[in-house]
Amino acid sequence: MFKKILVANRGEIALRAVRECREMGIQSVAVYSDADAEALFVRHADEAYPLGDPEPSSSYLNMEKILDIAKQSESEAIYPGYGFLAENPQFVEACEARGIQFIGPPSKSMNAAKPKHKARDLMKSEGIAVTPGSDGAIEDESSMAKAFEIAESIGYPLIVKPSGAGGGIGMKVAKSRDELAAAMEYAKSLGNEAFGMPAFYLEKYVARAKHIEFQILADKKGNTVYVSDRECSVQRRYQKLIEEAPSPIMTPELRERMGATAVQIAKLLNYVNALTVEFIYSMDTGEYYFNECNTRLQVEHPLTELLTGINLVKEQMRIAAGEELGYTQSDIKLRGWSIECRINAEDPFMNFMPAPGTITAYDPPGGFGVRVDGGVYAGYTMPFYYDSLIAKLLSWGRNRDEAISTMKRAVQEYHVEGAKTNIPFHIVALDDDSFKRGDYTTHFIEEQGISKKLRELKKAGVFS
Repeated sequence: MFKKILVANRGEIALRAVRECREMGIQSVAVYSDADAEALFVRHADEAYPLGDPEPSSSYLNMEKILDIAKQSESEAIYPGYGFLAENPQFVEACEARGIQFIGPPSKSMNAAKPKHKARDLMKSEGIAVTPGSDGAIEDESSMAKAFEIAESIGYPLIVKPSGAGGGIGMKVAKSRDELAAAMEYAKSLGNEAFGMPAFYLEKYVARAKHIEFQILADKKGNTVYVSDRECSVQRRYQKLIEEAPSPIMTPELRERMGATAVQIAKLLNYVNALTVEFIYSMDTGEYYFNECNTRLQVEHPLTELLTGINLVKEQMRIAAGEELGYTQSDIKLRGWSIECRINAEDPFMNFMPAPGTITAYDPPGGFGVRVDGGVYAGYTMPFYYDSLIAKLLSWGRNRDEAISTMKRAVQEYHVEGAKTNIPFHIVALDDDSFKRGDYTTHFIEEQGISKKLRELKKAGVFS
């Protein structure tokens, strides 16, 4: 096992990694920007090194600076978490060249899964179902002209997806030729500016869809398992807000089929470590399609941990150190139900606009079946440079109804002052009949009029 690990991230996932290192007898090294100097992950790490300017390009995305700190601190491995450099194959290659173990997949596997259009083409060539769409990348005038022909053959509506983006960034739905032209220009411009990759691709838009993903673990000996499924259909602007595991529509037979497909995909990539395979499931046809691979741990990974008792962060570290999985597919059992609500510093009454600020009072919920993965405290200032996540609030119950009841109690208990949060959204969403039935889709917020309900309740004085 490693003696020292550098954690190349911030916030709650950095704190989580530091804590796991301590339990495993590993020295932890934090890196932090000026905006994070007083963060909990910095306080708890065994060593901490400044990155300077808080702009991501100067700090958490600065590969050379982080690699230099790894050498200076004599770190044997780097834990990437999610976001920032976690899915950057150039960073993985740089780690490999310097003899530093990247706690994630090898660069070859990451390059096979990214950019997104490349993974889509690979799956299609191997007979794995993908939604109808374009082949290869669209990025220049010639391919953009052909895109209109593809659109006419597939039919509207279509969704335009930047190849280099993640977390739904830059995706737009087009219902006509004019909307498609605008969406393609937007995807090309945003992709080039934000990710250095103007490429994008088209897919047929599945209207009544669920977003279902499978957690994969694979060791260096070729042992590969799917750990559990998760549903992530409650989204705003393609950004997840509420996730649950298992999916309400999942049956043992469907789980086995989708899980087998996810394992097949991992093996096609010669994958090692934690992988998430995302699928689009059509509520109208019952068919599922490959969506994309996330070559890292997902934000919502604690759902799987609560269901299975498997510590995914520790497993990542063990796998990277060369240890084999201590179980087979048949050993993995799901127990109960889990729900995760992302508590963000944003205003649900103003289209979820980010609302960072100094937290003046902070009292998270507790009790049986409640877990809070956070990294803030009273007096902490949420930086406006980064993601607005305050904490991940999770509930566990013996069944779905119990998990929902526990979560409803927990969000009512959650008390934050000094920064606006999306807690009112969660209170309303959890009480919605569609959510309680489990038949909601990726258009939950729009279809159920959640924003309208929020405004009405605020006007009535329910929310101040």
